[in-house]
Amino acid sequence: MDMKSNNHQQQQQVLDGSDIVELVENERVFDKFVEQKFQQLDQDEDGKLSVTELQPAVADIGAALGLPAQGTSPDSDHIYSEVLNEFTHGSQEKVSKTEFKEVLSDILLGMAAGLKRDPIVILRMDGEDLSEFVHGPGYETEIVSIYSELSTCDDASLRDCIVKALQSLSVDHGMPPNDPWVLSNIVEPIVDSCLDEEDKREKTASQERFLEAFKRVVEKVAQRLNEQPVIVAHSENTFDGSGVRRLLSNKFEFDKALNVAMETIPKDRHGKVSKEYLRAVLDTVAPSATLPPIGAVSQMDNMIMEALKMVNGDDGKMVKEEEFKKTMAEILGSIMLQLEGNPISVSSNSVVHEPLTSATLLPAQTEEEPSN
Repeated sequence: MDMKSNNHQQQQQVLDGSDIVELVENERVFDKFVEQKFQQLDQDEDGKLSVTELQPAVADIGAALGLPAQGTSPDSDHIYSEVLNEFTHGSQEKVSKTEFKEVLSDILLGMAAGLKRDPIVILRMDGEDLSEFVHGPGYETEIVSIYSELSTCDDASLRDCIVKALQSLSVDHGMPPNDPWVLSNIVEPIVDSCLDEEDKREKTASQERFLEAFKRVVEKVAQRLNEQPVIVAHSENTFDGSGVRRLLSNKFEFDKALNVAMETIPKDRHGKVSKEYLRAVLDTVAPSATLPPIGAVSQMDNMIMEALKMVNGDDGKMVKEEEFKKTMAEILGSIMLQLEGNPISVSSNSVVHEPLTSATLLPAQTEEEPSN
């Protein structure tokens, strides 16, 4: 994304994790935050959190990590399950406030480290960039190009064609990203207000007719954004293998990360581990290797699948723990070499529906109140 160096600079906020660290390290404020969060979750007020009561916290953590909602992807659901296991240690039915605080602190500091490495930029989209685009010299040429690429316009209604074209505009144009909320609250109502019933049903509209109607709609969208700006979170990450190389070159840190990851992995009476757990261990080690969670980046998932195939990672064979760890090193080494040859860059834009904080977990205000 091209971060514009115009007067919109003052409408950008960078989230680098510093506010999370400030919250966690301020013991009095963090204790108060944990108390409030715990009370919100403890529906039966028994002083402990059940698995059911923990679900909203797990969902907030997933949202803060950029994961899709639970139930939409097996890979992301696995991550949600791992987060829940962090709280329950895989077996507990209830979690005390002390345990909740310890795990939440670890998770938040992990998020802060990630934000320090890959900050998130918060953009306030107020319609100004979109208006500049509409009245700029390159507008018509670009929209004609978009129209010609929309093959669905051949037999679609003018309304549907305009909606599709709007979804082709990006944040760089000043248009909020494709999002169900944006579609139902901005795009569709404005399109419907700009077209009469006959226009909505009209098919095979000429290019001239489309351009005239589309410009009217975009101008209305810009006006709507000016009245009610939309907040968008933008992030950019490049995975080039350097984090994997750092981890593999530090035997102490690598062994430590593996040992922690394997604490909850079942072993048979001979101490052997099934290779089917390679994926789960890799997912736990991923943050230490500066890799995204499995399920978060499709290109990375394909790379991991290739690495697992090379070591027959899905054969379910029982192996000694040392062999399991050696295989993990081979998988990470393969991923490292692939990333060094072909780095993966990922950028994302998402509409923020919560108050501006580093994560949905954080309170809108974390500063310590002055004492009386």
